[in-house]
Amino acid sequence: MYALNRVPLALSRATTASALTLAAVGGSLSLPGAATEARALTPGVKALEIAASKQGAPYGYGATGPHRFDCSGLTQYAFKQAGKELPRTAQQQYNRSEHVPGSERRIGDLVFFGSSVYHVGIYAGHDRIWHSPKTGSVVRLEKIWTDLVRYGRVN
Repeated sequence: MYALNRVPLALSRATTASALTLAAVGGSLSLPGAATEARALTPGVKALEIAASKQGAPYGYGATGPHRFDCSGLTQYAFKQAGKELPRTAQQQYNRSEHVPGSERRIGDLVFFGSSVYHVGIYAGHDRIWHSPKTGSVVRLEKIWTDLVRYGRVN
């Protein structure tokens, strides 16, 4: 386990949003073995940093950024900035992603809510997601509130 002040070189150049994300999820990030630098540069991790940089942006139904977002608008925007195209809705994003079991989830994976997908966020580690929850709220880091979730990876 690497403490925030002992992050490998690839992560030491991370943005302020990255540091805030690490601090918000416990101040540390488990990065086993030699895959440390490769994992740090995945589209999912880049998208997570971008979503975190939008902290406080207001929810807007159907909004896709850069200043207002709904849930799938935030994930679509973040992944596009990270170089990956996603479809518009949470269900379409679920259909397009590589489905992974919860035991294999990774930071930067998409988290889908409901048996009929109604919400999506980006996994930040420690059972937390960055998401744009609902009308009247803002983009924020929040604990996953249910076990009825599925995970998807954007390759």
